[in-house]
Amino acid sequence: MTSRERVLCALRHQEADRVPTGENQVDGRLAEAILGRPTLSTHGWEEQNALWNGKRDEIARDYGATTVALAQTLEWDYVRVPAVYPRADSHRPVMTGPSSWIGEDGIEMTFNPDHGSIIMPARYPEMTTGDLPDPDERFAVDASQLEAVRYVVDQLGKTHFVVGRLPIDGTFPWEDSVGLEEFLARMITDPRFVDRAVDAFVSRSLAWIAAMLDAGVDAVMPTDDYCDNRGPVMGRDLFRRFILPGIRRQVEATHAGGGIFIKHTDGNTWEILDDLVEAGVDAWHGIQPAIGMDLGLLKRRFGQTLCFFGGVDCDTLIRADAEAARHEVRDALRKAAPGGGLVVTCSNVLQPGVKLENYMAVRDEIRVHGTYPIRLREEE
Repeated sequence: MTSRERVLCALRHQEADRVPTGENQVDGRLAEAILGRPTLSTHGWEEQNALWNGKRDEIARDYGATTVALAQTLEWDYVRVPAVYPRADSHRPVMTGPSSWIGEDGIEMTFNPDHGSIIMPARYPEMTTGDLPDPDERFAVDASQLEAVRYVVDQLGKTHFVVGRLPIDGTFPWEDSVGLEEFLARMITDPRFVDRAVDAFVSRSLAWIAAMLDAGVDAVMPTDDYCDNRGPVMGRDLFRRFILPGIRRQVEATHAGGGIFIKHTDGNTWEILDDLVEAGVDAWHGIQPAIGMDLGLLKRRFGQTLCFFGGVDCDTLIRADAEAARHEVRDALRKAAPGGGLVVTCSNVLQPGVKLENYMAVRDEIRVHGTYPIRLREEE
């Protein structure tokens, strides 16, 4: 059975020869330790500076080559590959501090070198409905941004399940507009602005979905988060009013293009899982057992409708030891693997700080206990 066939079995809620596995992303330093060679991909501040120093093409090649090498070295069944930087001039901008600069739109951007590759505005602009993109304007995907996707599909598409990471989600576009607090406030004070923002950015995401599927991926994964550890940050009613229609549009476009829709959203998602199922989401990634998203409970309630991508908490890989990581793998396999519907992966990405010994323990535990039928018993 091929890796791709294993993942398809899980999505169909069927047992394969073994439980499929994979990861969404690996921090560059961890990837270097695993592969024994350097890479510029997913490398935080070093990657950003390499881009400004004219190494865009090298970075794009690394995203493709490193993804393929990790899948082969670690015996993954699925991979996720992102859009890369467009092929355009990437000269160093005007710097306002050690890791802050003025972007092309005049907004100051900041980068926290200690927290991965997160770039955020130092401030958000004042914005009205008229400042938002036109939802009806045709959005053209830059073909150069699909270089890594096409490479991975060419190298792994016949054997592995390939997921495209959308660079634009759009269902909760606070980062693309006025910031989180102001966007939430405008759900009450200016719903027309929120409707227009979601419509505009979801429309762009639909262009990316079509482009990713045309490039040959099996599935797409939008990544907007809606919940914190307590539940949806806007409440369920506002989630249904503003967010859910955009998810439905994305699911319909994905299915119409012959693809599978995997939604990443972490946090305490109990209140919205019924809505995701109703919208037609095929699989869900972002499961955090430590905050109450127990795989056993999830399996009993949604095991016939959702395929779960998860099982290992990111915090465990960073802060705990190898035995704790092994325990989480066994717990996930015992609770959610029988009958299919589980792909073992971490709850987000393999972030900076993940211990190599912890992740290799995860890989070993899957090899030892992940063969069907699952024979693990309840642990003391």
